[in-house]
Amino acid sequence: MFSFRGIVATALTVGLLAGSVAVTNAADEAKKRAAKYQSSNDQKIYDLSHPWPFREGTIEGDMDGDGVFDDRDRCPSTPRGAIVDENGCPTDSDGDGVVDGVDRCPNTSRGARVDASGCPSADADRDGVADASDRCPDTPRGAIVDANGCPTDSDGDGVYNGLDKCADTPREYAVDESGCPIPIGEVGQRFLNSEAVAFNIAFASGKADILPQSESQLDRVGEVLSDWPEAKVEIAGHTDSQGAASFNSTLSKQRADAVKKYLDMKYPKINPNNLSTKGYGESKPVADNGTPEGRAQNRRVEFTLMNASELGTEVDTRRYQRRKQ
Repeated sequence: MFSFRGIVATALTVGLLAGSVAVTNAADEAKKRAAKYQSSNDQKIYDLSHPWPFREGTIEGDMDGDGVFDDRDRCPSTPRGAIVDENGCPTDSDGDGVVDGVDRCPNTSRGARVDASGCPSADADRDGVADASDRCPDTPRGAIVDANGCPTDSDGDGVYNGLDKCADTPREYAVDESGCPIPIGEVGQRFLNSEAVAFNIAFASGKADILPQSESQLDRVGEVLSDWPEAKVEIAGHTDSQGAASFNSTLSKQRADAVKKYLDMKYPKINPNNLSTKGYGESKPVADNGTPEGRAQNRRVEFTLMNASELGTEVDTRRYQRRKQ
């Protein structure tokens, strides 16, 4: 007869054997599943230390844990965290080789070189466009660039947006390194202010011959008027009080004519019809004729803009240097 103790021992032995068989069968099933995917991805090594479905971090039937079951998963080795399509394959919306869900910079420009996180790996000029896509890799720091990484220049003055302190400069003006218009010289400014521009032009004594040392002063006037053919200018000759008044009047007119001739010949851009001459002799002194210093100041040639009111707003636009064509 069987004792109760013997019956219990036999039952326990049978249970243990059955459990062992179940565990063995589960392990065999896991190996079969692993072998199936090992053939499609030889580099993937599966941990078989725990029989299916007790592998850490997996769900039975979805070996890569991407939410697509293995029997439908065309990409069974998708990395953890990747976003996949209905076939279980990872997507890569910016085409940089780093899959969505893992890509920390999912909107990288096409063709840009990226690091393992999917972010642009190099941008030497720091303009926000990766070197691989940057057509202007040496853009100055601070310049605004377009999609190709090239600096923009909205007013076309040669100074890039972002660095241009006068970004709306009219195209006809010359600019300095900051992109701002360059004011014309003192002679031009005085013309524009309707002030007489006076020079102590040296002539041969008692004659209307211009001495060489005075030519540089006349050139200052010639350069301004060459760039402004619409300007009408009076050239006025003045003398000191030595000598007869009639002689001084004639001499001052001759000297004014000599100055006009010099400008007409050297500066063909000047409209000769816009230059008039007049001799005032000793009638308009600016200093005391009783001293040598005063008489030297009175011997002068003055240039006066005569049609400022006709030119209107053009006067203000002429206050800056013109861009060379």
